[in-house]
Amino acid sequence: MTNVATAPTKAKVRATYLAAEDLKLAASLLYQAYHDDPVFLEIFNGEKEDYEQRLRASIREELGAFWHARQPMVGLYLGEAMVGVACLNGPDDGFGSERFWHWRLKMLLSAGYFSTKQMIEKEEIILSAVPLEKFHMLSFIAIHPLHQHYGFGHYLMAAVSTVLEEHPDSEGVAVYATSEKYREFFKDVDYQFIREINVGNVSGALMVHYREQKNREQTKSQG
Repeated sequence: MTNVATAPTKAKVRATYLAAEDLKLAASLLYQAYHDDPVFLEIFNGEKEDYEQRLRASIREELGAFWHARQPMVGLYLGEAMVGVACLNGPDDGFGSERFWHWRLKMLLSAGYFSTKQMIEKEEIILSAVPLEKFHMLSFIAIHPLHQHYGFGHYLMAAVSTVLEEHPDSEGVAVYATSEKYREFFKDVDYQFIREINVGNVSGALMVHYREQKNREQTKSQG
């Protein structure tokens, strides 16, 4: 994975797969991005005093599971500074409620039984609604708060598309968007709305970027 753009500051913007030493910083970015996410507020009970502790533990265990299963985790860098991160489940890892038994055990110990059960149910509900057989799932995405609204999200999604291109057996990338601004963002980068999905009391949009979408659009424009 190579440089995807050059920022106005002339500093290099590059996307690369995360190394082990990047996971702590990636976890920090994801924690900031998902602190107020309605799904996680419900799953981990945002009104409780230990909400932040359990959210941090959940993200840490998730990244650990991604790392051990060698799933794609992409970092976006401005110079040497990490400004974004995206984590995907690949089409061949069998992700779902049966994945990563060690992850489930660690989650039980760190986040508690009820929260772990809700995390698994959330995953099952979303995955069962994806209209594809083999696909990537964009599980986490974050841009550093100080670097938002400068186009870095589009650079990061270009890197996600590169991951898709590197896996010809994957039919596309699915994502669950829980706010209107995220829906508009993913729509802007060619993700199609599939259906509304309720996870507990939270409603969100299942969206998919199809591998063949670009080819179909090019064929249509040439016709």
